[in-house]
Amino acid sequence: MIKTLIIEDEQKSRDVLAAIIQKTCPDLRIVGLANNVKEGVTMIKELHPDLVFLDISMPDGSGFDLLEQVPNEKFELIFATASDQHAIRAIKYSACDYLLKPIDADELKVAVEKVIKKKNAIPNMENLQFLIHQLKRADENFQKITLPTGNAYEIVNVKDIVRCEADGSYTNFYLSDKRKLMISAGLKHYEELLPESDFIRVHHHHLINMNHVVRFLKEDGGYAVMSDGSKIEISRRKKEAFMDKLNKS
Repeated sequence: MIKTLIIEDEQKSRDVLAAIIQKTCPDLRIVGLANNVKEGVTMIKELHPDLVFLDISMPDGSGFDLLEQVPNEKFELIFATASDQHAIRAIKYSACDYLLKPIDADELKVAVEKVIKKKNAIPNMENLQFLIHQLKRADENFQKITLPTGNAYEIVNVKDIVRCEADGSYTNFYLSDKRKLMISAGLKHYEELLPESDFIRVHHHHLINMNHVVRFLKEDGGYAVMSDGSKIEISRRKKEAFMDKLNKS
């Protein structure tokens, strides 16, 4: 059983989440309910949960304030948030799971299944410290992204991503240092996440960083030659948008 702690300041939301967990997630055992940061910190230190559902905004601080107070505890984490776009974007960049309020039972089950799959892995709390660092940035221009590779997390400079290639339900990242990382998320996820000012989907299978385009070949429909030597086809319907970005760079 996965020892689970819920930290949520609204009693109704707390009770609804607990009820959904008890009804749909038999692998989870709720060991505590906290309604603020102070209670949450105390319960984490006393109960040592395997999984924490954490509200972002509470009366005595944020969920991120709580994380800074338990740096030596190791647990999986699922955020619960309303519509704080800055927080959501930072969470996505840090490859952490989150649920939008009101909590949807199906989305909850998907998030919990991810935790169950990682049951034997040691939670990477360095990733959470990276998330806290991201959140302290005043703007949305996150310079680094966390990429989950199996049981590890790779923290990568966004500017070092040369291109991304779809591989079924996975995405292959090709970096400027010649590394290739296979990530268990689809290309569309990263198309929506990476900055539109720098990245463009030029083909069904390819998302490229315009800063790494070194040449455009007019042969056939057109190809972008990247800094890693790869030659990426530009689809006809994306050619105009690609050329517009190329001329502006």
